[in-house]
Amino acid sequence: MKKAKYNDKHLVIDILAESFDANLSVNYIIKQDRKREKRIRALMDYSFEICTAFGDVFISDDNKACALIVYPDKKKVTLKSTVLDAKLILQAVGLGNISKTLKREKLIGSIQPKIPMTHLWFIGVDPVAQGRGIGSTLLQEIIEYSNSNNRPIYLETSTVKNLPWYKEFGFEVYNEQDLSYHLYFFKRDVK
Repeated sequence: MKKAKYNDKHLVIDILAESFDANLSVNYIIKQDRKREKRIRALMDYSFEICTAFGDVFISDDNKACALIVYPDKKKVTLKSTVLDAKLILQAVGLGNISKTLKREKLIGSIQPKIPMTHLWFIGVDPVAQGRGIGSTLLQEIIEYSNSNNRPIYLETSTVKNLPWYKEFGFEVYNEQDLSYHLYFFKRDVK
């Protein structure tokens, strides 16, 4: 695994936009219109920028998978983050989805513990390369990286088929919420 550079941004957006095209959680906040795919790309652009500023972006050695990590204890409101938030609303969420998006983010924030952690925001594999162990290798490297930094890992997923995968890597469900879809909250303590 390697840390992404800024010129890797388009690769990361491509992988995540394709990986999360049908994701329930992503499509919950994205305005559902003829620009939906473009809006998902805008969400991934936003996420890349936030993780570059307040976390890490990793790419697998073969450039087929990536992970976006944010460290909530390092996240702060800046002029840049405020501009990014406004751009997210206009280009991805849409004015009509602001309320439910804010409610969801507030809910997630209220459930996550207020401790130094690795928040695994997105992990995705190019759909053509899925099923080859690339994502598993990347996740294992993220676990090792987080352990070396003495940070537990927290994440949320709405993808039911990924539940056993996370459990294989020592993650456990610590909360579940029903929105218009089911959202699972996972954690993995430092070992």
